[in-house]
Amino acid sequence: MKLIGILICSLLSFQFTYAESGYQLWLRYHQIRNQKILIEYQHNIRLVYIESSSPTSAILKSEIVNGLKGLLNKKISITKNKVEADLLFNINTKTATNSEEGFDIHSIKNKDNKFKVYISAKKDIGLLYGGFHFLRILQNEQSIDTININSSPSLSIRILNHWDNLNRSIERGYAGISIFNWHTLPDYIDQRYIDYARANASIGINGTVLTNVNANATILTTSYLLKVKALADLFRPYGIKVYLTARFSAPIELDKLKTADPLNSEVQRWWKNKAKEIYELIPDFGGFLVKANSEGQPGPQNYGRSHSDGANMLADAVAPYHGIIIWRAFVYNNEIAEDRFKQAYNEFKPLDGNFKKNVLIQVKNGPIDFQPREPFHPLIGAMPKTPMMMEVQLTQEYLGQATHLVYEAPMFKEILQTDSYVKGTNSSIASIINGDLFEHQQMNGMSGVANIGNDINWCGHPFAQANWYAFGRLTWNTNLTSEEIATEWIKQTFGTQQESIKSIQKIMLGSYESMVEYMTPLGLHHIMGNGNHYGPLPWGNSFSRADWNPVYYHKADSLGIGFNRTSSGTNALSQYNKEVQIKWADSSTCDEKYLLFFHHVSWNHPMKSGRNLWNELCYTYNDGVERVKEMERLWISTKNNIDGDRYHQVEQLLKIQLKEAEWWRDACLLYFQTFSKQPFPKNFPLPPHDLNYYQSLQFPYAPGNAQ
Repeated sequence: MKLIGILICSLLSFQFTYAESGYQLWLRYHQIRNQKILIEYQHNIRLVYIESSSPTSAILKSEIVNGLKGLLNKKISITKNKVEADLLFNINTKTATNSEEGFDIHSIKNKDNKFKVYISAKKDIGLLYGGFHFLRILQNEQSIDTININSSPSLSIRILNHWDNLNRSIERGYAGISIFNWHTLPDYIDQRYIDYARANASIGINGTVLTNVNANATILTTSYLLKVKALADLFRPYGIKVYLTARFSAPIELDKLKTADPLNSEVQRWWKNKAKEIYELIPDFGGFLVKANSEGQPGPQNYGRSHSDGANMLADAVAPYHGIIIWRAFVYNNEIAEDRFKQAYNEFKPLDGNFKKNVLIQVKNGPIDFQPREPFHPLIGAMPKTPMMMEVQLTQEYLGQATHLVYEAPMFKEILQTDSYVKGTNSSIASIINGDLFEHQQMNGMSGVANIGNDINWCGHPFAQANWYAFGRLTWNTNLTSEEIATEWIKQTFGTQQESIKSIQKIMLGSYESMVEYMTPLGLHHIMGNGNHYGPLPWGNSFSRADWNPVYYHKADSLGIGFNRTSSGTNALSQYNKEVQIKWADSSTCDEKYLLFFHHVSWNHPMKSGRNLWNELCYTYNDGVERVKEMERLWISTKNNIDGDRYHQVEQLLKIQLKEAEWWRDACLLYFQTFSKQPFPKNFPLPPHDLNYYQSLQFPYAPGNAQ
C-alpha cells in the first residue's frame, strides 16, 4: 500500500508539473521541435557574454540562460571573455537604433561556417528588450545565420491601465481579482508580480497604472505609497514605470481642505507636497492618470475651471521630477442635451495649446465607449498643439467578456490604419499618435485597459492572452500586421505544428469580424445589457440617463433604424475633416460597417448585396453565428497537437460562445422585427423562443454588476 501511495503521488506530481495551465503565457521556452533549426542553434550558441552589471542585466542573464536551456535542451553558460562568446550583448552608444530603448541584432559568419550573434543597445533596458526579441526569434524557429534587425519603439509611452480597486475587485475584470494584494504589500512580494513584469518587458510595455481611473484617494496616503514603492522597486529593472490615478478631490478627502479648486494656492501647495513625497520614495514615478468630471468623478469643472486648469495644476506639481499628467478625454455631461459622441471634442478642442508641455490627452479609440466597432475618435488629430495618446480596451467589456474568443489586433489595426485626412492623405491615426504628423510633439503613447486578473492563466480565456500580447507588440511597432502578431503568439503559446498554426490563425483572424456580426452589425452599437454590458438588451430603457440606455443608440422605429449623426441629425459627423465627412455623409455610399452609426435608414434601404436593410441585418447576424461554428470546427482539428487541459477549456468556451452568439442573433432580430414588421428570410433559422422569453432573462451576478 505504501508503494502504491508513492506511485500515486508521483503520478499526481508528474501531471501537475507538465500540465499546461497557461500561467507561462508566451514565455514557455519549450524545446524547439524543428531538428534542423535546433541543430543550428545548438551548434552556434554555447557561451553568452553580457556587458553590464546592473539589476537589469542580471534579469537578462537569468532570462537568457533559462530560455536557451529550455529551447535548446542544453546548458548555456555566461562568460566574461568576449572573444570566446557566441552570443554577445554590448552597450554601444553609437548603435544604429534611434531610441534609448531600442536594440540591434545581427550575426556574422566566421571561417568555419559558424557565426556569432551580436545584440547591442544604448542602455541595458535595450539589451533586455533585445534579449526577449532574440528568444522570440528562437521560439518561432527562425534561422539566425543572416539575422540583421534594427528595432526601436514606435511609441515612447506603452502603458497598461489597471482598473483595479484597492479591495482587489476589478471594474470590468473577467479573470478573477486583482493581482495586486495591497493588504500584504509592501512586505510580501508575490512571485506573480515578477512574472507580470517579465511578461510586460518581453513585449515592450514600459508603464503600468496600478489603480482604477474611478480613483480612490487612499492610494495617495503615506502607508499606501510605501506599498507602491515596493512594486516600483521591483518593476524598475524591467523598464516599467508605475503611475497612479489621482482623485481630484484628494486634498478634501485626505487633509480636510475646504476646496479642490485647481487655482487655489493651498490646493496647489497640497499637490506639490504630495508629489515631493511620492518622488522621494519613487524617483522615477511616471505621473498621474486622471479621470475628471466624467461619470460622477470630481474635477476642475466643479469649481468653474477648465480641464486645462486642472491638468496644468497637477503638471506643475510633477514637472520638477520629469513626471507627466495623462488627462482622459472620456467626458460627457447629462446636463447637456447633446450626442455623447460630440462632447469630448466640444470640451477639449477649444483648449488646444492651453496644456502644459508635460500633459498628454488620453482619447479612446472611438467616440462612444469601446464598442465592438466604432469609427476613429474625431478628437485624434484635432489638437495639433497637444500631445495625445490613444486608449484601447483589452478587457472585453463589450466583446463577450471572458467567454468569447475575440482577437483584438484587427480592431486596433483598423483604427491605426484609418486616414484622418488631418494633413491631406497619408494622415493615419498611427502617424498622429506616434508623433510623425506633428513632429514638435515630443511625447506620444498608447494605453490599454488591462485584462489581467489572478486566474491561473492571467486573462480568463486562454486566447485573451493574445490581446495583451498584441497590445505590447503593436505599441512597440505599429506597422506589424495582425497576422504576424497572431503567428508569433501561436508559436510561443501552442507550439509550431504547422497544421495547428493554420487552424488557430484562421480562428483568431476571423474572430473579431464574427463577434461584430453577431453582436452589433452594420454600425449598431451600445445595445448590450444595462450596467453589466453582458448579453443583448436592445430594448433596454431602464436608466434615467438617456445615453446609458440601448434604445438611445439604435433608435429603431417603424420607419427604420440607426443614429442620424449627419447634418440633418446631431451633426456629429462635422467634427471630422471634410474628406472623412464625404466618405460617411451619404447613406447610399457610406461604408456599410458604419451605416447605422451615422444614419437612420429605412428597413427597405437597398444594400450593396442587393438585399434590403432588414434582410441584410438578418443575414449578417446569422453569418456571425456561422463563423463561430467554423471556429469550433477549426479548433477540433487541433486536438492532437494541443495539450488536453487548454484544448478542453477552449472547447467548452467555444460552445458557450456559439450559444451566446445565437442568443444575440435571436434576441436582437426578434426585437427589431417588432419595428420592421417584415418576416425572416426564407429558410432562415427561426428563434427557439419568443421575444418575451429573451426579455425575461436576468443576470444579477454577471461580471460588471455592482454586488
